[in-house]
Amino acid sequence: MTELSSPSLALGGSEHAAESLESPARVTGISATARHPGRFEILVDGSTVAILSLDGIERLGVRLGVAYGESLANRVAVEAAALHTFDRALAMLAARPRAARDLERMLVRKGELAEHVAAAVQRLIALGALDDAQFARQFIRAKISGAGLSRRRLQSELWRRGVARDVIDAALAEVLEVDEVDESAQIAQVAAKKLRTLRSLDAATARRRLYAFLARRGYDGSAIRRVMDALPASGDSEASTLE
Repeated sequence: MTELSSPSLALGGSEHAAESLESPARVTGISATARHPGRFEILVDGSTVAILSLDGIERLGVRLGVAYGESLANRVAVEAAALHTFDRALAMLAARPRAARDLERMLVRKGELAEHVAAAVQRLIALGALDDAQFARQFIRAKISGAGLSRRRLQSELWRRGVARDVIDAALAEVLEVDEVDESAQIAQVAAKKLRTLRSLDAATARRRLYAFLARRGYDGSAIRRVMDALPASGDSEASTLE
């Protein structure tokens, strides 16, 4: 004999289903994060679902008690991902200056979506936090005074980092003029500094290593030969002969 379902049980099940349909997920909390100033955790039914900026919260209409349906959830997810990319870009710039194209490549390599990366880079440029001309000037000054790189090597390094050729040339011209850089004196100073580390070597080895060192820094053959010719005929590697 076939048993019939209990009317009371069937009714109870229908009421439970109706209740679940009538009670969608809702935003139950918006709280500032301790680790990331200016960022807020969005809680839905007590669980964190995203981290947004105040601007994003207002733009998406996220507020306490609002229904958190599929449409809002999707928009929040996109906003959160874009903000994560932007914050990651800021952190990378805080670690060290970068050119816009170099930053873009690094972010994509780390797995950020290209569209979010492009938006983050453009926003940073608009805010003045990312400036290829300023980066190029800083890079040139640091590498001339530190590593003693030549004009040609500086051009190559900046080009490799994605800086446009006209920006590189303008930055080089400005720094060399403002800082009164004498390129002939520069190679002599770089060579003299290197020679101090080669004093324990025989003359032929010291000269060979000095030539290779200067070539790696981008100095052309004629400039290097002028420096080499200034060394004593005996091959003495004393740096004082170049100073």
